[in-house]
Amino acid sequence: MPTIKVLGTGCKNCTLTTKLLEEAALEAGLAIELEKVTDLGQIMGFGALSTPGVVIGEKLVHSGGVPTRDQIRGWLASL
Repeated sequence: MPTIKVLGTGCKNCTLTTKLLEEAALEAGLAIELEKVTDLGQIMGFGALSTPGVVIGEKLVHSGGVPTRDQIRGWLASL
């Protein structure tokens, strides 16, 4: 089961990003593990300069702003 990390301190946009990831995985019939990373040191360690950030396979794929549904579908399709 792939692990996707949502980087952020729990703001509204971070919560929305998590929800969108969950919904897209459900629509795709894909089981994923979502991990919330709230520690600023860890967030910076991934190279995210702004949140929310999304990490897939230990690689930062997005940071700053809520990703679009199409972006998320693309990420999930590559898993």
